[in-house]
Amino acid sequence: MNSGSKLTHIGFIGIGVMGQSMVRHLMKAGYTLHIYNRTRSKAEPILHEGAEWHSTPGELVQHCDAVITMLGYPHDVEQVYWGEEGLLTHASPGKLFIDMTTSSPELARRIEESAKNKGCSALDAPVSGGDVGARDARLSIMVGGESEIFARAKPLFEAMGTNIVYQGEAGAGQHTKMCNQIAIASTMMGVCEAIRYAEKAGLNPDSVLQSISSGAAGSWSLENLAPRMVSGNFEPGFYVKHFIKDMKIALDSADAMGLEAHGLRLAKTLYEQLADHGEADSGTHALYKLYS
Repeated sequence: MNSGSKLTHIGFIGIGVMGQSMVRHLMKAGYTLHIYNRTRSKAEPILHEGAEWHSTPGELVQHCDAVITMLGYPHDVEQVYWGEEGLLTHASPGKLFIDMTTSSPELARRIEESAKNKGCSALDAPVSGGDVGARDARLSIMVGGESEIFARAKPLFEAMGTNIVYQGEAGAGQHTKMCNQIAIASTMMGVCEAIRYAEKAGLNPDSVLQSISSGAAGSWSLENLAPRMVSGNFEPGFYVKHFIKDMKIALDSADAMGLEAHGLRLAKTLYEQLADHGEADSGTHALYKLYS
């Protein structure tokens, strides 16, 4: 396969809250999907719909033009790419790797370098939009890597998202996602405080949301997650434990650049308290439970 050939067989590793929807949209767009997931049972619905199962990443990569990874933590990414049965361990020249995990910019650069050493290419392409964005194919996708590789992969992104922006060289996508997470961290504190304030003041939270969601305070979190808080639905669109991971990466990057991220540091402390209270597998809007 040369660098300009059409991508038809796509591997997808990581069938989680968002991964199932992303895979379905790729299949709907006409791609042949090859699947690996640490827990096969989570992939069964996708397999019944026509995706092909592979028992290891190393086996999967041999059948694919491009492989997308959507994993939980940086150490998961390292294992999937460089482990004994890893993607890069078994990759032949010409493969394209797209890591959509929220991970560190440094790891994104390492993946690109290792891919080039194998005659392959790589992009970092973290996303924002949660389970709703994945379900509706309206993800915001932030891409780092070489511009010509981005152009080749863009049809894949267009099957999963609507706001697709090339940000620059390898690692730029991950840096952009850190900007996203920093903004969300402080916003979520404000949304939780606002809803609790409304309740303490004896107001109807639903009516309050009608007033403030379309005003200057409007945000994605206020519109999509505040109603879940009010109704007591704390199912994860994005896990608390994964958000803590993201905030740690962002703080490490901020520290390295000499930036004191005050709001982010406070949010991380609160989310760690939330996780200590048994909410690590809840949605990020469960932060509401800390406010009394």
